[in-house]
Amino acid sequence: MTWEKQLLPNDHPPVKSGTVGVLVINLGTPDAPEPGAVKRYLKQFLSDPRVIEIPPIAWQPILRGIILNTRPRKSAEAYSKVWTDRGSPLADITAGQAEAIASELGEHAIVDYAMRYGSPSIEQRLTELMAKGCDRILIAPMYPQYCAATTATVFDEVARVLKEMRWQPALRFLPPYHDDAVYLDALESDLTRQMAALSFKPEVMLMSFHGMPQRTLERGDPYHCHCHKTARLLRERLAEKPEFDGVRFETTFQSRFGPAQWLEPATDTTLIAEGEKGTKRIVVAAPGFAADCVETLEELALEGRDEFLEAGGEEYAVLDCLNVSSSGVAMLETIIRRELSGWI
Repeated sequence: MTWEKQLLPNDHPPVKSGTVGVLVINLGTPDAPEPGAVKRYLKQFLSDPRVIEIPPIAWQPILRGIILNTRPRKSAEAYSKVWTDRGSPLADITAGQAEAIASELGEHAIVDYAMRYGSPSIEQRLTELMAKGCDRILIAPMYPQYCAATTATVFDEVARVLKEMRWQPALRFLPPYHDDAVYLDALESDLTRQMAALSFKPEVMLMSFHGMPQRTLERGDPYHCHCHKTARLLRERLAEKPEFDGVRFETTFQSRFGPAQWLEPATDTTLIAEGEKGTKRIVVAAPGFAADCVETLEELALEGRDEFLEAGGEEYAVLDCLNVSSSGVAMLETIIRRELSGWI
């Protein structure tokens, strides 16, 4: 009997350790496309001070008195248009990404996924990974461009969970990969493949990123710069491809919310302006999204189409995000293996 074993109390439960874990994390989704579930999701999401940078004493009455009584029904309608028999597209795709990465890493690591808001929660998944013996965990936010409202709030929640843990794992965090050659390679390959399959030749490609309030830029958030750098580097690569010959590239920001000034130009107003000035054929890519979600499948693909066609456009398409494409999975495996160096 070892000395350590002699020191243990007789009722000491067995403890697993020595395993590496990877937790893939995306923003979140309601549990169902109905107003009650959407209201619970929005309450959690819009109560995060990283997301809404207004003092709670001023914001909470607006959130609880107005927004949570009006927005859930409209948002539920949007979610219902993209919901599948497998549930939320974002959760389904993120689960698929985790499964694909797990298959590539094999016995070297346990891979799971979580949502920052909604379920499965970061707390649930971290607890489960620890129970499986993962005392070294890589936190992998699926945000290529760093933003305090996305990347930083993952850190906040992980720290909150660990604060309650007696035995904490060693942690690493996947850094932003907005200008990583592997990420750009994946986008270049996958977008070129999809462009070649279109039934029309676009005049314009919009690279649409999720919007953020203008004040985030003014307060020092690098998100705006990261988005433009991704767009510039990707444009330089795609412009050399015959599939993109003659295509004009534009960078825009979508999903505005509330009366504040947001990053511009806005995707919706750009689509309308392009149609009104005579552009007939547009394709949209969303390189800032690791997985398709309501913002790409409903806002871009459905609302965006209506806006462009009503303004005079004729042909419109939205390209898929990297999702679980071969290019996307290979990219995720590469950057995750890089961050696991020395652990596996």
